[in-house]
Amino acid sequence: MPTAALANCRRLFLKDFVINMNIGVHDFEKKGEQRVIVNVDLYIPLELNTPSADDLSEVVDYDFMRQTIADIIADGHIQLQETFCDEIVKRMLAHPRVQATRVSTEKPDVYPDCQGVGVEVFRSK
Repeated sequence: MPTAALANCRRLFLKDFVINMNIGVHDFEKKGEQRVIVNVDLYIPLELNTPSADDLSEVVDYDFMRQTIADIIADGHIQLQETFCDEIVKRMLAHPRVQATRVSTEKPDVYPDCQGVGVEVFRSK
């Protein structure tokens, strides 16, 4: 649990979402897409995300995370993972039910001698 304030929250997550996107500062990175792995945790107060009628409108839809990431990628080339990660965080926190979020991005194919390089951010309202 990142903070005690989130003890009464439900955590929704998007785990190891693999996308191809235009990202990077080097010339060779600007010529094509790279594989990026995105992880998103959303912390939502239970009173805002506990269904009583088993209806999707009572909770935050997982599609919100995926579509938000797709929308950011559709805006075009991003130079830094930090910029990408921060934009995802900003848009996740804009959802009225989301209290906090943790987002990580990872480029798994940058160096042959490690599993990946990346960024992680945690923020709350």
